[in-house]
Amino acid sequence: MSDQKQTVVITGASRGIGRATALAFARPGNEIFFNFYSPADPDGEQAAADETIRQVEAAGAKAHGFVVDVSSPDAVKEFFDKIVEAAGSIDVLVNNAGITKDGFIVRMKPADFDAVLSINLKGAFYCLQSAAKIMMKARAGRIINIASIVGVIGNAGQANYVSAKAGLIGLTKTAAKELASRGITVNAIAPGFIETDMTAVLSEKVTALMLAGIPLGRAGQPEDVANAIAFLASDQASYITGQVIHVSGGMYM
Repeated sequence: MSDQKQTVVITGASRGIGRATALAFARPGNEIFFNFYSPADPDGEQAAADETIRQVEAAGAKAHGFVVDVSSPDAVKEFFDKIVEAAGSIDVLVNNAGITKDGFIVRMKPADFDAVLSINLKGAFYCLQSAAKIMMKARAGRIINIASIVGVIGNAGQANYVSAKAGLIGLTKTAAKELASRGITVNAIAPGFIETDMTAVLSEKVTALMLAGIPLGRAGQPEDVANAIAFLASDQASYITGQVIHVSGGMYM
């Protein structure tokens, strides 16, 4: 990771991979801005966000959490305007916010398909667009999009989620080509089976099947993904752009 002070923006950092990523950047001098959003459980999400702030600040960095619906372009613009007003610039963007609304294609409601794409893909686009405008002025920046192994191999029952993650990989490659001349790198991380709240709801049978397909023989931890993100945001990764890094224990080779 760079030794210089960094302003880092992370979407969906109240828990899981997002919180682990915030902690990976949590060192004195750094300032971390993140969003969280859960209309179904606003109090629980606020409590989780407060815990992220507590842990980040205990490690010596500054942390700021905002309730932002990334599927709203106006809300995203306001979010980034606040960040620039407070910090002046943005060095790293991590597009991590995501939801699932699983179901087989023939029974999937159009609203469920749209909801997942609105958060997981369009939300990432809105944030990338806002961050890129700021980074282009500085002629420097790191953008890391959190895709998924299923965006490459597909997954039954997740047509909406897979479509969003596959689209995010395409967005990553296009943005990398467009922004390279301005000193901005854009990469994607494709996690495999990671132990988070999202995977905790799976049945024991499904979990066992997933584990059986992992050559390293274990589920990943949020920190495994966060470490890869931190590397891509570092000076050591300055010549890497437009790539999809799989953090899956060998599920995809």
